[in-house]
Amino acid sequence: MSMFYHPEKYNIPDRPMENFIDEEEIWSILEENKDPSKEEVKAVIDRSLGKHRLSLRETAILLNANDPELIEEIKNAARQLKENVYGKRIVLFAPLYIGNYCTNDCSYCGFRVTNKKQERCTLSKEEIVEQVTALEDNGHKRLILVYGEHPLYDANFIADSVRTVYSVKHKNGEIRRVNINAAPLDIEGFKTVKAAGIGTYQIFQETYHRPTYLKVHKAGSKRNYDWRITGLDRAQEAKIDDVGIGALFGLFDWRFEVMGLLRHVNHFEAVYNVGPHTISFPRIQPASGFDIDAKYDVNDDDFTKLVAILRLAVPYTGMILTAREPAHIRDEVLQFGVSQIDGGTNIELKGYTDNKDEQNLNHEQFEISDNRTLNEVIEELVSGDYIPSFCTACYRLGRTGEHFMEFSVPGFIKRYCQPNAMLTLAEYLEDYAPPATKERGYNLIQKNLDEFEDKELKQSVEKRLERIKKGERDIYY
Repeated sequence: MSMFYHPEKYNIPDRPMENFIDEEEIWSILEENKDPSKEEVKAVIDRSLGKHRLSLRETAILLNANDPELIEEIKNAARQLKENVYGKRIVLFAPLYIGNYCTNDCSYCGFRVTNKKQERCTLSKEEIVEQVTALEDNGHKRLILVYGEHPLYDANFIADSVRTVYSVKHKNGEIRRVNINAAPLDIEGFKTVKAAGIGTYQIFQETYHRPTYLKVHKAGSKRNYDWRITGLDRAQEAKIDDVGIGALFGLFDWRFEVMGLLRHVNHFEAVYNVGPHTISFPRIQPASGFDIDAKYDVNDDDFTKLVAILRLAVPYTGMILTAREPAHIRDEVLQFGVSQIDGGTNIELKGYTDNKDEQNLNHEQFEISDNRTLNEVIEELVSGDYIPSFCTACYRLGRTGEHFMEFSVPGFIKRYCQPNAMLTLAEYLEDYAPPATKERGYNLIQKNLDEFEDKELKQSVEKRLERIKKGERDIYY
């Protein structure tokens, strides 16, 4: 265990596979930093712009800042920091739901075992191939596979479905990175899944507040708070060093949940010397069988604020925003926090091949709010001067976990991920884009090339772009 200490907790070291959330600690830090002065807030903002990860106390100061002018300064700083670290690129992916059988009874989820309206389904191997082919034909290169929590979906099943996805090659299409959102496994189970070649393994704690957690998770293995919160520790012990955390906003006080996420980051850095690869922060959406009190609903103003604060608090962690959010919110928070979004999303089982005019909540986990096609999302990104990226280079070259942090901290992301984003965008433009999108996309690529200060790198990228135009694929740094 790395001897890093959690400074707010009286120098008590974190330990692997032990719960690390102290509710009293979180509340006391929030309370001690109520009504911060402008000078305190500005000092924290200045520190964050130096690409320093913020402490719980510093994050609490930002969370407690309520002056509209200070909130705008927080957002402006997040915009600046995001561009300094990530450049103008946005990674694109799609979710693929593999099965919706579930033994849990979660009040917010359409998959809950007591929801008799839910039509249960598990994709066969042939159906997975059909869905992946459809996704490849739209241009996707990165997927996250989503599973209900059920004995059917054990480690061997997950590993087999991952291998099936990777096996699908259609025309110029292929899936180059498969991430997972599934139940916590034991260490041996995580080893089995790792052997299939997964990217990131996501487990969302949903809420870090134990009483609320027990209230909304009424039955099933997910009711075990400690098993879930230590799930990604077991993944790390199995050498899965790309892990994703998340909270479902709307279950409890949003400020507490932000602090819980940051405490989770602290834990990984203390025990495994690396932070999570991604953080997710979905808001609750209606679902079949939905039964949640609206008391803790997060309004748009607070949501955009918390996204900006998360970006300042964890400069080098990827932040994921999904199609749960409407287009106008997605477009706003892209500016000051988010680095990954899904596009052309369909969360219905077999939804990428079954054309339906309306969402069927009896097949879905929840409602989505952004129904734009992948090309529409790409058009929107390009019009905002963002470079849509399907890059998977770091994962495939072994730049993950602690190694990824070594590369990312000195600015590696901006130097190499931007060229890789341009190369994967060129692949999309050549293989899938309508003529108007193709023209706009290449104009954006040229604009970014013209801004390169490194002439040697510029020439190298230009040569690789020409190779893509001549038919080569999967070229990266």
